Amino acid sequence: MRLWKQLAVSLVVLVVGGAAWIRFAPGAGETLAAIGVSHPLIDALSRSQGGEGRGGEGRGGEGEAGQGNRGRGQGGRGGAGGAALVVVKPAETAVVNNRLNVIGSGEAIQSVTVTPTATGNLTEILVRSGDRIEAGQVIARLDRDDQTIAAEQARLARDSAREKVERYRNLGSARVVTAVEVRDAEIALQAAELALNTAELDLKRRDIVAPSKGIVGIITVNVGDYVTTSTPIAVVDDRSQILVDFWVPERFASRIYVGQPVTASAIAEPGRSLDGAIHAIDNRLDQTSRTLRVRARIENPDDMLRAGMSFSVTMAFDGDRYPTVDPLAIQWSSEGAYVWRIQGDKSERVPIKIIQRNPDTVLVEAGISEGDSVVTEGVQRLREGGTVRIAGDARAEPEQKVAGDAQ
Repeated sequence: MRLWKQLAVSLVVLVVGGAAWIRFAPGAGETLAAIGVSHPLIDALSRSQGGEGRGGEGRGGEGEAGQGNRGRGQGGRGGAGGAALVVVKPAETAVVNNRLNVIGSGEAIQSVTVTPTATGNLTEILVRSGDRIEAGQVIARLDRDDQTIAAEQARLARDSAREKVERYRNLGSARVVTAVEVRDAEIALQAAELALNTAELDLKRRDIVAPSKGIVGIITVNVGDYVTTSTPIAVVDDRSQILVDFWVPERFASRIYVGQPVTASAIAEPGRSLDGAIHAIDNRLDQTSRTLRVRARIENPDDMLRAGMSFSVTMAFDGDRYPTVDPLAIQWSSEGAYVWRIQGDKSERVPIKIIQRNPDTVLVEAGISEGDSVVTEGVQRLREGGTVRIAGDARAEPEQKVAGDAQ
């Protein structure tokens, strides 16, 4: 379509639209006249529209009267509704951070890997896996022929030196030997006794002895094996008590002390509760995880627990107490979250900081006390210091009745 045709069509549309507006819009002519636009055609259209308006004055008057009556009725409700009607719920309190649940790993209260104190070939293994042994019990022996012979030789040398000392002492009293010779014989006796002690110690070291009581683990060596002082013969665990190591968050570090009671349960036996106490606390936090290593001690009288088992450990604390409000009460603004509190019959805006959200309550940090009335419904009409009516309050009933009569 050519440009002049588009302009012509646009002009026709504008003229028709303007005529329709002047014809049917009340006060259109006066509006144009007020801005200095006047034309006979515009005046004619305005008079035609005004005549129809005057023709309907009778009905309009009736309508205005009806509206006046309704306005008075609404005025009655407005008088009763000057105070905003709200629903409130009292604030409560709840405790958080009062319980800590962690997973830990168990160890025997004393675990020893038994190794020989000398080298040689195993000639005897005197225990089996699972045996309960006592401290000092011999669990294996090494070959000892050389050490036995050396001990016998040292014993003979000691006996010979002792006889010589006794003989020299008798002769010394008769002045046959000198005091120096007697003293030399006594020194020789002492050297022989030391040599015997050394030989007996070497012989004793051919016995492999358990340094502590406990249960023998799997023995990985056999008779005839050549072992050294670094060869493990057996692992002995004293599991009369189990130590559970676990890590706690940094915020609990100052609340834990040695002897504090704990409750634990083995993951393999979830229905069984075990009582224990804090046995040891590390002296520093791990810088990577910001956690503190703690060790608890649990009794194991029936020997059902094993080292290496995993445990769920629970610790109770006093916790932190915070006020709680209904989730519907929380409002938001550019300054953050807040709630409306009712003091007497006035509304007050109280800023809050949300601590924890639960399905039915929200823990907040705010200047709210337990029992304070917090608005949950009707918050749209509230303002700072405004008058309110509480739904269900006996003082609000008469005003509600007046509003109903006005309607």
